[in-house]
Amino acid sequence: MSAPPCLILFDVDGTLVDSQGAIVAAMTAAFAGLGLDVPARAAILSIVGLSLDHAMARLAPDLPRTRQAELVAGYKHAYNAQGQADGAARGSPLYPGALQMLEQLNAAPGTLLGVATGKSQRGLRALLAAHGLERMFVTTQVADHHPSKPHPSMILTAMAETGVAPEQTVMIGDTSYDMDMARAANVAGIGVSWGYHGRAQLSAARQVIDGFDALPACLNEIWKTTA
Repeated sequence: MSAPPCLILFDVDGTLVDSQGAIVAAMTAAFAGLGLDVPARAAILSIVGLSLDHAMARLAPDLPRTRQAELVAGYKHAYNAQGQADGAARGSPLYPGALQMLEQLNAAPGTLLGVATGKSQRGLRALLAAHGLERMFVTTQVADHHPSKPHPSMILTAMAETGVAPEQTVMIGDTSYDMDMARAANVAGIGVSWGYHGRAQLSAARQVIDGFDALPACLNEIWKTTA
């Protein structure tokens, strides 16, 4: 009897790609375009992973929702214009070892890969196309269709689409939002130390890794404990 399939879900910004330059630049343009003080870089990076409406509510809590919505629109415009000018791959390069690990996992029998990201469908499609990753993922969950992380909707939908059980699913991400989402969906969370939240903020993770080369052993340990 063959083993049940495994589903590995990846966050994108701060996990697969280093998009901090593009995100900070677009956020700066959004705030400056409305004549508002630009949040500190650390504050901007702290909200990466949230859907944009939630992100703006945290960065500008005193603004009315209509103004927060203007910030969202300004961010989207600046980010898309920047991507067209510089290229998505250049503005958001893959972290070292990411491509090799994705190829290795994608080739493994019974392993399904997916994405759960705060990016829009448009933004994700552009990024995956720029890096030639469209073929890698059987399920892609984006902010357009779900409540913001850490709500478990993205993971629950990915499991429903692929027919994979919670005990055979893992969520890999760099923020507390990813790990809290995994816990809410009753799946294992693997934190990565190279992203935008520090190790101390990844307390809900089953394990935290310092490089993609550590991922296979980590996954094997998780599958072993759930077998």
